[in-house]
Amino acid sequence: MNEAGAQHRKIIHVDMDAFYASVEQRDNPELRGRPVAVGGSAARGVVAAASYEARVFGVHSAMPSVAAKRKCPELIFVPPRFDVYRAVSAQIREIFAEHTDLIEPLSLDEAYLDVTVNHRGIPSATKVAEVIRAKIKEVTGLNASAGISYCKFLAKMASDLNKPNGQAVITPSMGPSFVEALPVKKFHGVGPATAAKMERLGITTGADLKEQSLEFLQKHFGKSGSWYYRIARGIDKRSVEPNRPRKSIGAEDTFTTDIFDLEVARQEMTALVSKVWRHCEAHGLRGRTVTLKVKYADFQQITRSRSAGTAILTAADMEALAGGLLKPLFPTPRGVRLIGVTISSLGEGNASIEGEVQLPLL
Repeated sequence: MNEAGAQHRKIIHVDMDAFYASVEQRDNPELRGRPVAVGGSAARGVVAAASYEARVFGVHSAMPSVAAKRKCPELIFVPPRFDVYRAVSAQIREIFAEHTDLIEPLSLDEAYLDVTVNHRGIPSATKVAEVIRAKIKEVTGLNASAGISYCKFLAKMASDLNKPNGQAVITPSMGPSFVEALPVKKFHGVGPATAAKMERLGITTGADLKEQSLEFLQKHFGKSGSWYYRIARGIDKRSVEPNRPRKSIGAEDTFTTDIFDLEVARQEMTALVSKVWRHCEAHGLRGRTVTLKVKYADFQQITRSRSAGTAILTAADMEALAGGLLKPLFPTPRGVRLIGVTISSLGEGNASIEGEVQLPLL
Protein backbone atom coordinates (compact mmCIF):
# COMPACT_ATOMS: atom_id res chain seq x y z
CA MET A 1 0.00 0.00 0.00
CA ASN A 2 1.39 3.39 -0.90
CA GLU A 3 1.72 6.22 1.59
CA ALA A 4 -1.44 7.99 0.47
CA GLY A 5 -3.41 4.74 0.65
CA ALA A 6 -2.18 4.10 4.17
CA GLN A 7 -3.36 7.54 5.25
CA HIS A 8 -6.90 6.75 4.15
CA ARG A 9 -7.23 3.64 6.27
CA LYS A 10 -9.52 3.77 9.27
CA ILE A 11 -7.83 2.15 12.27
CA ILE A 12 -9.29 1.83 15.77
CA HIS A 13 -7.26 0.93 18.84
CA VAL A 14 -9.56 -0.33 21.60
CA ASP A 15 -8.08 -0.45 25.10
CA MET A 16 -10.05 -1.67 28.10
CA ASP A 17 -9.79 0.59 31.16
CA ALA A 18 -7.84 -1.01 34.05
CA PHE A 19 -9.09 -4.34 32.72
CA TYR A 20 -8.11 -6.91 35.38
CA ALA A 21 -8.94 -4.56 38.25
CA SER A 22 -12.22 -3.50 36.63
CA VAL A 23 -13.30 -7.14 36.27
CA GLU A 24 -12.59 -7.69 39.95
CA GLN A 25 -14.56 -4.59 40.92
CA ARG A 26 -17.43 -5.65 38.67
CA ASP A 27 -17.62 -9.09 40.25
CA ASN A 28 -17.14 -7.96 43.86
CA PRO A 29 -19.25 -4.93 44.85
CA GLU A 30 -17.13 -4.45 47.99
CA LEU A 31 -14.17 -3.47 45.79
CA ARG A 32 -15.99 -0.76 43.85
CA GLY A 33 -14.65 2.73 44.41
CA ARG A 34 -11.68 1.37 46.37
CA PRO A 35 -7.98 1.12 45.42
CA VAL A 36 -7.38 -2.38 44.07
CA ALA A 37 -4.22 -4.12 42.88
CA VAL A 38 -4.42 -7.41 41.02
CA GLY A 39 -1.50 -9.74 41.71
CA GLY A 40 1.22 -9.77 44.32
CA SER A 41 0.48 -9.31 48.01
CA ALA A 42 1.22 -6.76 50.68
CA ALA A 43 4.46 -8.58 51.48
CA ARG A 44 5.89 -9.59 48.10
CA GLY A 45 5.31 -9.90 44.38
CA VAL A 46 4.52 -7.42 41.64
CA VAL A 47 1.34 -5.54 40.76
CA ALA A 48 -0.22 -6.91 37.56
CA ALA A 49 -2.90 -4.20 37.29
CA ALA A 50 -4.18 -1.29 39.35
CA SER A 51 -7.62 0.30 39.53
CA TYR A 52 -7.96 3.99 38.80
CA GLU A 53 -8.54 4.59 42.50
CA ALA A 54 -5.09 3.09 43.15
CA ARG A 55 -3.44 4.96 40.29
CA VAL A 56 -4.26 8.26 41.98
CA PHE A 57 -1.66 7.28 44.60
CA GLY A 58 0.96 6.44 41.98
CA VAL A 59 0.36 2.67 41.98
CA HIS A 60 0.90 1.08 38.57
CA SER A 61 1.50 -2.27 36.92
CA ALA A 62 4.95 -3.89 37.32
CA MET A 63 5.46 -2.01 40.60
CA PRO A 64 6.73 -4.14 43.51
CA SER A 65 3.86 -4.82 45.91
CA VAL A 66 5.80 -3.43 48.87
CA ALA A 67 6.28 -0.11 47.09
CA ALA A 68 2.61 -0.06 46.06
CA LYS A 69 1.47 -0.63 49.64
CA ARG A 70 3.79 2.14 50.81
CA LYS A 71 2.23 4.57 48.34
CA CYS A 72 -1.32 3.48 49.16
CA PRO A 73 -1.72 1.91 52.65
CA GLU A 74 -5.41 1.16 51.94
CA LEU A 75 -4.56 -0.83 48.80
CA ILE A 76 -6.47 -4.11 48.48
CA PHE A 77 -4.58 -6.99 46.82
CA VAL A 78 -6.64 -9.47 44.80
CA PRO A 79 -5.25 -12.67 43.23
CA PRO A 80 -5.59 -12.77 39.43
CA ARG A 81 -8.25 -14.92 37.76
CA PHE A 82 -6.92 -15.37 34.25
CA ASP A 83 -9.63 -17.82 33.25
CA VAL A 84 -12.21 -15.10 33.91
CA TYR A 85 -10.19 -12.44 32.09
CA ARG A 86 -9.82 -14.73 29.07
CA ALA A 87 -13.58 -15.39 29.03
CA VAL A 88 -14.37 -11.66 29.12
CA SER A 89 -11.75 -11.01 26.44
CA ALA A 90 -13.47 -13.59 24.23
CA GLN A 91 -16.76 -11.72 24.64
CA ILE A 92 -15.07 -8.50 23.59
CA ARG A 93 -13.47 -10.21 20.59
CA GLU A 94 -16.92 -11.38 19.45
CA ILE A 95 -18.09 -7.77 19.52
CA PHE A 96 -15.12 -6.73 17.37
CA ALA A 97 -15.95 -9.50 14.90
CA GLU A 98 -19.44 -8.03 14.39
CA HIS A 99 -17.71 -5.14 12.61
CA THR A 100 -14.54 -6.47 10.95
CA ASP A 101 -12.43 -9.55 10.36
CA LEU A 102 -9.26 -7.43 10.53
CA ILE A 103 -8.56 -7.70 14.26
CA GLU A 104 -5.05 -7.72 15.73
CA PRO A 105 -5.12 -8.54 19.45
CA LEU A 106 -2.18 -7.14 21.40
CA SER A 107 -3.22 -8.67 24.72
CA LEU A 108 -6.42 -9.67 26.50
CA ASP A 109 -7.45 -6.05 26.91
CA GLU A 110 -6.45 -4.25 23.71
CA ALA A 111 -6.55 -4.70 19.96
CA TYR A 112 -6.27 -2.91 16.64
CA LEU A 113 -9.21 -3.02 14.24
CA ASP A 114 -9.19 -1.97 10.58
CA VAL A 115 -12.71 -0.72 9.85
CA THR A 116 -11.97 0.94 6.50
CA VAL A 117 -14.48 -1.53 5.10
CA ASN A 118 -16.70 -2.89 7.87
CA HIS A 119 -19.51 -5.44 8.05
CA ARG A 120 -22.19 -2.89 8.92
CA GLY A 121 -21.17 -0.39 6.29
CA ILE A 122 -20.77 2.43 8.81
CA PRO A 123 -18.83 5.17 7.01
CA SER A 124 -17.47 6.83 10.17
CA ALA A 125 -14.77 5.04 12.18
CA THR A 126 -15.65 7.34 15.06
CA LYS A 127 -19.19 5.98 14.99
CA VAL A 128 -17.93 2.39 14.81
CA ALA A 129 -15.82 2.99 17.91
CA GLU A 130 -18.84 4.46 19.74
CA VAL A 131 -20.98 1.45 18.84
CA ILE A 132 -18.28 -1.01 19.92
CA ARG A 133 -17.69 0.73 23.25
CA ALA A 134 -21.42 0.84 23.99
CA LYS A 135 -21.81 -2.85 23.18
CA ILE A 136 -18.83 -3.78 25.38
CA LYS A 137 -20.44 -1.88 28.24
CA GLU A 138 -23.78 -3.57 27.63
CA VAL A 139 -22.37 -7.09 27.41
CA THR A 140 -19.58 -7.00 30.00
CA GLY A 141 -20.40 -4.04 32.22
CA LEU A 142 -16.88 -2.69 31.60
CA ASN A 143 -15.58 0.54 30.13
CA ALA A 144 -13.36 0.73 27.07
CA SER A 145 -11.47 3.64 25.54
CA ALA A 146 -10.63 3.99 21.86
CA GLY A 147 -8.32 5.85 19.54
CA ILE A 148 -9.19 6.42 15.89
CA SER A 149 -6.70 7.38 13.20
CA TYR A 150 -5.30 6.56 9.79
CA CYS A 151 -2.44 4.44 11.19
CA LYS A 152 -1.72 2.12 14.10
CA PHE A 153 0.80 4.35 15.86
CA LEU A 154 -1.57 7.31 16.09
CA ALA A 155 -4.61 5.17 16.92
CA LYS A 156 -2.62 3.78 19.85
CA MET A 157 -1.61 7.26 21.00
CA ALA A 158 -5.19 8.55 20.59
CA SER A 159 -6.67 5.85 22.81
CA ASP A 160 -4.81 7.33 25.80
CA LEU A 161 -6.01 10.89 25.26
CA ASN A 162 -9.45 10.64 26.86
CA LYS A 163 -9.08 7.72 29.26
CA PRO A 164 -10.98 6.38 31.04
CA ASN A 165 -14.20 5.65 29.12
CA GLY A 166 -13.52 8.02 26.23
CA GLN A 167 -12.23 8.17 22.70
CA ALA A 168 -10.25 10.53 20.50
CA VAL A 169 -9.58 11.01 16.80
CA ILE A 170 -6.36 12.01 15.06
CA THR A 171 -7.11 12.77 11.41
CA PRO A 172 -4.54 12.69 8.57
CA SER A 173 -4.34 16.50 8.64
CA MET A 174 -3.74 16.44 12.43
CA GLY A 175 -1.20 13.61 12.45
CA PRO A 176 2.09 15.39 11.70
CA SER A 177 1.42 18.31 14.05
CA PHE A 178 0.28 15.94 16.81
CA VAL A 179 3.53 13.99 16.58
CA GLU A 180 5.63 17.18 16.48
CA ALA A 181 4.15 18.37 19.78
CA LEU A 182 4.47 15.00 21.50
CA PRO A 183 7.37 14.42 23.94
CA VAL A 184 9.45 11.50 22.66
CA LYS A 185 9.19 9.81 26.07
CA LYS A 186 5.46 9.41 25.40
CA PHE A 187 5.93 7.74 22.00
CA HIS A 188 4.58 4.19 22.05
CA GLY A 189 7.57 1.89 21.72
CA VAL A 190 10.13 4.38 23.06
CA GLY A 191 11.26 3.13 26.46
CA PRO A 192 13.02 5.10 29.21
CA ALA A 193 16.52 4.20 28.00
CA THR A 194 15.84 5.24 24.40
CA ALA A 195 14.08 8.42 25.52
CA ALA A 196 17.08 9.29 27.70
CA LYS A 197 19.46 8.69 24.78
CA MET A 198 17.33 10.90 22.54
CA GLU A 199 17.34 13.66 25.14
CA ARG A 200 21.15 13.44 25.38
CA LEU A 201 21.17 14.07 21.62
CA GLY A 202 18.90 17.09 22.05
CA ILE A 203 15.74 15.30 20.93
CA THR A 204 12.88 15.88 23.37
CA THR A 205 9.85 16.26 21.08
CA GLY A 206 8.56 14.89 17.82
CA ALA A 207 9.56 18.19 16.21
CA ASP A 208 13.16 17.67 17.35
CA LEU A 209 13.03 14.14 15.96
CA LYS A 210 11.72 15.39 12.62
CA GLU A 211 14.70 17.74 12.27
CA GLN A 212 17.15 14.81 12.27
CA SER A 213 18.29 13.21 9.04
CA LEU A 214 17.68 9.56 8.28
CA GLU A 215 21.45 8.97 8.35
CA PHE A 216 21.76 10.55 11.80
CA LEU A 217 18.95 8.45 13.26
CA GLN A 218 20.26 5.22 11.73
CA LYS A 219 23.73 5.99 13.06
CA HIS A 220 22.49 6.41 16.62
CA PHE A 221 19.54 3.99 16.71
CA GLY A 222 20.34 1.35 14.12
CA LYS A 223 17.35 -0.32 12.46
CA SER A 224 14.95 1.67 14.62
CA GLY A 225 16.29 4.90 13.11
CA SER A 226 14.23 4.57 9.93
CA TRP A 227 11.10 3.93 12.02
CA TYR A 228 11.71 7.08 14.07
CA TYR A 229 12.30 9.03 10.86
CA ARG A 230 8.92 7.97 9.43
CA ILE A 231 6.89 8.26 12.60
CA ALA A 232 8.20 11.80 13.22
CA ARG A 233 6.34 12.64 10.02
CA GLY A 234 3.19 10.81 11.04
CA ILE A 235 3.88 7.94 8.64
CA ASP A 236 3.09 4.37 9.71
CA LYS A 237 2.23 1.96 6.90
CA ARG A 238 1.91 -1.15 9.06
CA SER A 239 -1.32 -3.02 8.38
CA VAL A 240 -3.59 -4.61 10.96
CA GLU A 241 -2.51 -8.26 11.06
CA PRO A 242 -5.09 -10.81 12.24
CA ASN A 243 -3.74 -14.05 13.68
CA ARG A 244 -0.22 -12.67 13.86
CA PRO A 245 2.30 -15.50 14.33
CA ARG A 246 4.11 -15.36 17.67
CA LYS A 247 7.38 -16.85 18.93
CA SER A 248 8.35 -15.44 22.29
CA ILE A 249 7.36 -13.39 25.31
CA GLY A 250 9.96 -11.17 26.92
CA ALA A 251 10.53 -8.23 29.21
CA GLU A 252 13.59 -6.18 30.05
CA ASP A 253 14.56 -3.27 32.25
CA THR A 254 17.34 -0.68 32.10
CA PHE A 255 18.50 0.43 35.52
CA THR A 256 19.24 3.98 36.61
CA THR A 257 22.18 2.68 38.67
CA ASP A 258 24.46 -0.16 37.50
CA ILE A 259 24.09 -3.41 39.44
CA PHE A 260 27.11 -5.24 40.87
CA ASP A 261 25.40 -7.45 43.47
CA LEU A 262 23.93 -10.85 42.58
CA GLU A 263 21.00 -10.59 44.99
CA VAL A 264 19.95 -7.21 43.64
CA ALA A 265 20.19 -8.58 40.09
CA ARG A 266 18.15 -11.63 41.14
CA GLN A 267 15.39 -9.40 42.53
CA GLU A 268 15.21 -7.49 39.25
CA MET A 269 15.20 -10.73 37.29
CA THR A 270 12.37 -12.12 39.46
CA ALA A 271 10.22 -9.06 38.70
CA LEU A 272 10.79 -9.60 34.97
CA VAL A 273 9.94 -13.30 35.25
CA SER A 274 6.70 -12.35 37.03
CA LYS A 275 5.80 -9.96 34.22
CA VAL A 276 6.49 -12.53 31.50
CA TRP A 277 4.65 -15.28 33.38
CA ARG A 278 1.55 -13.11 33.78
CA HIS A 279 1.48 -12.71 30.01
CA CYS A 280 1.84 -16.49 29.59
CA GLU A 281 -1.04 -17.05 32.00
CA ALA A 282 -3.21 -14.46 30.31
CA HIS A 283 -2.79 -16.13 26.93
CA GLY A 284 -2.78 -19.73 28.14
CA LEU A 285 0.73 -20.23 26.76
CA ARG A 286 3.65 -22.30 27.99
CA GLY A 287 7.23 -22.29 26.74
CA ARG A 288 10.25 -24.53 26.95
CA THR A 289 13.26 -22.21 26.50
CA VAL A 290 14.34 -19.37 28.80
CA THR A 291 16.78 -16.74 27.55
CA LEU A 292 18.59 -14.24 29.77
CA LYS A 293 19.97 -11.02 28.28
CA VAL A 294 22.50 -8.90 30.16
CA LYS A 295 23.94 -5.59 29.02
CA TYR A 296 26.93 -4.25 30.93
CA ALA A 297 27.84 -0.65 31.73
CA ASP A 298 30.22 -0.64 28.75
CA PHE A 299 27.25 -1.66 26.54
CA GLN A 300 28.62 -5.12 25.82
CA GLN A 301 25.65 -7.49 25.63
CA ILE A 302 25.46 -11.23 26.18
CA THR A 303 22.65 -13.77 26.06
CA ARG A 304 22.37 -17.18 27.69
CA SER A 305 19.64 -19.77 27.06
CA ARG A 306 18.49 -23.00 28.65
CA SER A 307 15.73 -25.37 27.53
CA ALA A 308 13.61 -27.75 29.57
CA GLY A 309 12.64 -31.17 28.24
CA THR A 310 8.94 -30.28 28.40
CA ALA A 311 6.87 -27.15 28.86
CA ILE A 312 7.69 -24.95 31.86
CA LEU A 313 4.57 -25.13 34.03
CA THR A 314 5.18 -22.64 36.85
CA ALA A 315 6.72 -19.23 37.39
CA ALA A 316 9.00 -20.81 39.99
CA ASP A 317 10.40 -23.21 37.38
CA MET A 318 11.00 -20.35 34.96
CA GLU A 319 12.66 -18.33 37.69
CA ALA A 320 14.91 -21.27 38.57
CA LEU A 321 16.08 -21.61 34.95
CA ALA A 322 16.70 -17.88 34.61
CA GLY A 323 18.46 -17.79 37.99
CA GLY A 324 20.73 -20.61 36.90
CA LEU A 325 21.78 -18.50 33.91
CA LEU A 326 22.28 -15.38 36.01
CA LYS A 327 24.36 -16.77 38.88
CA PRO A 328 27.55 -17.61 36.90
CA LEU A 329 27.75 -13.99 35.70
CA PHE A 330 28.54 -12.79 39.23
CA PRO A 331 30.66 -11.47 40.78
CA THR A 332 31.40 -9.01 37.98
CA PRO A 333 33.82 -6.08 37.86
CA ARG A 334 31.49 -4.41 35.33
CA GLY A 335 28.13 -3.03 36.37
CA VAL A 336 25.00 -4.47 34.80
CA ARG A 337 22.81 -1.78 33.22
CA LEU A 338 20.09 -4.00 31.69
CA ILE A 339 18.55 -7.41 32.30
CA GLY A 340 16.04 -9.10 30.02
CA VAL A 341 14.16 -12.40 30.31
CA THR A 342 12.40 -14.18 27.44
CA ILE A 343 10.50 -17.45 27.16
CA SER A 344 10.22 -19.12 23.75
CA SER A 345 9.31 -22.41 22.06
CA LEU A 346 5.73 -21.53 22.87
CA GLY A 347 2.57 -23.61 22.76
CA GLU A 348 -0.83 -23.67 24.43
CA GLY A 349 -1.72 -25.22 27.75
CA ASN A 350 0.44 -27.75 29.57
CA ALA A 351 1.34 -30.03 26.69
CA SER A 352 4.92 -30.78 25.66
CA ILE A 353 6.06 -28.14 23.17
CA GLU A 354 7.01 -29.10 19.65
CA GLY A 355 6.36 -26.15 17.33
CA GLU A 356 6.74 -22.42 17.77
CA VAL A 357 4.38 -19.50 17.55
CA GLN A 358 5.43 -15.88 17.71
CA LEU A 359 4.51 -13.49 20.52
CA PRO A 360 5.95 -9.98 20.48
CA LEU A 361 8.31 -8.88 23.19
CA LEU A 362 6.52 -6.98 25.95
